[in-house]
This record gives sequence, structure tokens and C-alpha cells, in this order.
Amino acid sequence: MIHLSQAAASEIVRIKSKQQPNVLFRLAVKSGGCSGLFYDMSFDEAIKVGDQVFDLEEIQVIIDGESLNNLKGLIVDYSEDLMGGGFRFHNPQAIATCTCGNSFSINH
Repeated sequence: MIHLSQAAASEIVRIKSKQQPNVLFRLAVKSGGCSGLFYDMSFDEAIKVGDQVFDLEEIQVIIDGESLNNLKGLIVDYSEDLMGGGFRFHNPQAIATCTCGNSFSINH
């Protein structure tokens, strides 16, 4: 199961309000980054074959089947500091993370 903090959910709703109506929030894992994998957040207009839909904090989160295995137990948070705001990812499966916090690696 994936979890969104209230702060993350509020920020996603804020960003989503600036998009086209009825867009869906998509969370994925892609190859790349300093540690081999990175988190990708985007908006999409359609649910694709193999996608899973989760209702989290009143937000529909779409995750593709390949990404889902790498996101089990993920907690997405949002916080602001003197350098600005950003999403923070806490993945219990990660064995290494980059200092940016967006790149990680896991055991396969």
C-alpha cells in the first residue's frame, strides 16, 4: 500500500487544480538517477492497461504494474524549508538513496 501525507495530498490537489479538468495523478518508477531508479510524478488523462488505481487522501493515484512492485510501502510527504518546497519519498524497500531523495535502488 502507498501512503500520502496530508501535506503531500494538499500539494497534489493544489498543482492538479492548475491542470486540465479530470486529469489523474500518476506515480511511477523509472530507470535513471544517481542510484538507478527515480520517482516520477505526472498527470495523465487516461488509465492504461495494467494500471492500478488507488484512492488515497481523496486523490486517485494511478500506478503502472511495473512500478507498483517498487513502491510497496512508500510514504510520500511534502515539506517546505528555506530552499523551497518539495516532495519527500520514504521507501522501505530502498537499500540506497541519493542525497537528492528522488533516486534510489532496491534488491531485485
